Amino acid sequence: MFFKKFKNLIAIFLIATFIMPQSVFAYSKYIVAGGENIGLQINNNGIIIAGFYKVGEIYPGKEATLRQGDTIIEANGVSVNSIDDFINTIKNSNQKNLELVYLRNNIKENTTLNLVIDDGVVKTGLYVKDMVSGIGTLTFIDPNTKLYGALGHEVLETQSGTMINVKDGKIYNSTVTSIDKSTRGDPGAKNANVDSNDVYGNILENTTSGVFGKYTKEINKNKLYEVAEYKDIKTGEAKIITVLNKDEKKEYSINILKVNNEIDSNKNILFEVTDKELISKTGGIVQGMSGSPIIQEDKIVGAVTNVVVNNPKKGYGILITSMLKEAEN
Repeated sequence: MFFKKFKNLIAIFLIATFIMPQSVFAYSKYIVAGGENIGLQINNNGIIIAGFYKVGEIYPGKEATLRQGDTIIEANGVSVNSIDDFINTIKNSNQKNLELVYLRNNIKENTTLNLVIDDGVVKTGLYVKDMVSGIGTLTFIDPNTKLYGALGHEVLETQSGTMINVKDGKIYNSTVTSIDKSTRGDPGAKNANVDSNDVYGNILENTTSGVFGKYTKEINKNKLYEVAEYKDIKTGEAKIITVLNKDEKKEYSINILKVNNEIDSNKNILFEVTDKELISKTGGIVQGMSGSPIIQEDKIVGAVTNVVVNNPKKGYGILITSMLKEAEN
């Protein structure tokens, strides 16, 4: 969650120049803590079926046994990487049907989609997306590798809940304009203006541990935080760094209640917000805060990932080491 209101319906970074043992990672011991609000745009590898519409008396997509969340990667033997590719394939077809290859649960499937001409317009009966955009929070930058991590969780296509498969993408400037406060049962959100031309870095990965890529702006190394291992994290006082107004980063007090080191989890740290200013302005944790770094005793221990919906003063965080390891994959 916290990937703010997607708009627009619409490799592997090789760090190893030598062989390392599986248990050894090359991330720096001291890293830059983020907290900046960022805009994100991710272009999907293929087009995602976000929904269906009726043409005449039928739903062509459903008749083709397609489902919401399926990703079309080929039409009539031609690779489909974007909506424009799909439209061009339709134009070059017999305008009666398309032979599709699509992914469902990462397994390739085949089907025939019958096209319908309605008032002279060729219609597919499909709502599709090839890109998502929104806002979140930068978590860290490794000053040596220039790898960054953000969000602490995956980016999903909202209608289907499908994880975006990165073709390419970017992070860029974002300025917070207002806050919709969280209330019990209704998480609030940051509202922001973005400048997609002021690019901070590319996006190479979208995983359950966050969004990762290479930071391309100049890095401010004046303040570095030591990376905390799991054994270093304690229950008790800590802080989060985030932006609530324009581009002003501030620290806000929290209390860590529980810690676990479950593998493949982004809910390793349970905490409650204790900062009166933060509670007054946001009601607790809001969408757009995901990725806000968690600091304890001048070490970076993790990042905010989730809100407890029925008590927005409580939230979860992922271990910083989990994000750093994922950034290197």
